[in-house]
Amino acid sequence: MIARIEELMKHDVAGDPITGVKWTRRTTEKIADELGALGIHVCANTVARLLKELDYSLRVNHKRVARASGLDRNEQFEYIAAQRTSFAGRDLPIVSIDTKKKELIGNFKNAGTAWHRTPELVSDHDFRSDATGIGIPYGVYDVRANQGTVFVGTSHDTPQFAVDNLARWWHSEGSQRYPRAPELLVLADGGGSNSARSHAFKYALQERLADPCHLTVTVCHYPTGASKWNPIEHRLFSEISKNWAGCPLRTYETMLNHLRTTRTDSGLSVTAQLVDQEYAKGVKTTRNQLASVLLTPHHTQPKRNYTIRPRT
Repeated sequence: MIARIEELMKHDVAGDPITGVKWTRRTTEKIADELGALGIHVCANTVARLLKELDYSLRVNHKRVARASGLDRNEQFEYIAAQRTSFAGRDLPIVSIDTKKKELIGNFKNAGTAWHRTPELVSDHDFRSDATGIGIPYGVYDVRANQGTVFVGTSHDTPQFAVDNLARWWHSEGSQRYPRAPELLVLADGGGSNSARSHAFKYALQERLADPCHLTVTVCHYPTGASKWNPIEHRLFSEISKNWAGCPLRTYETMLNHLRTTRTDSGLSVTAQLVDQEYAKGVKTTRNQLASVLLTPHHTQPKRNYTIRPRT
């Protein structure tokens, strides 16, 4: 029977040349049906057992194929590393920013597991209309201090929302932690509300951060598809996900409590606050507004690296 199975599958087999593990795109039911047509009547479970004896395994898709990496991608990583070294050497602040996945507030399933005597009962469907609101966690991670701050928005993730959160962090924590710092390095993804292509983001940095805080702001954007290298992803957001795994975020206060209680043995602590200000989508930046921004592109990849200086 094993020989018949191998004959049936000879054109539908893939395998790993290193480990020798093999797999097939056919289901056990289809193989059992084809064997039945040949007069060999077995069930799908028997086929599964025989496949295991033949060193076949159930396999899932693995996200391990990266986008094609060009010279500019590696160059940008090296440039960001050099900027981080330069700012740290001058005792200047470095922050990593990004928006974590939006969360529905209500009795909805939250991925992950948690220790309970009984399972948490949640809604069988995640309908937006059943939610009491939406939580938009925007994070500011202080790379040098290993401290995270999360601002939970309730309306829209816009460039104005992103920069306002940076300014909130500077007023509440950054200026106290780095009282004499005239410059700030910001590490950001290439897209989203802090996109490298967003004119509104650059104008908001000038109007809402550089000018009122008297800060020279240098921004370095990671290449497209490289957000996993942004420090906030693996140093802050991953720890938050572990902390609230399996716990329904039924209220904003529940969400804020999970954020504030996120800790690691390496010293990470997190502060959080609710931002119930309304932010409108699609706000355009005029040519005059953009022209007023004191932006200096860097020689290395000027679209991804630039410095904005205060106008006063």
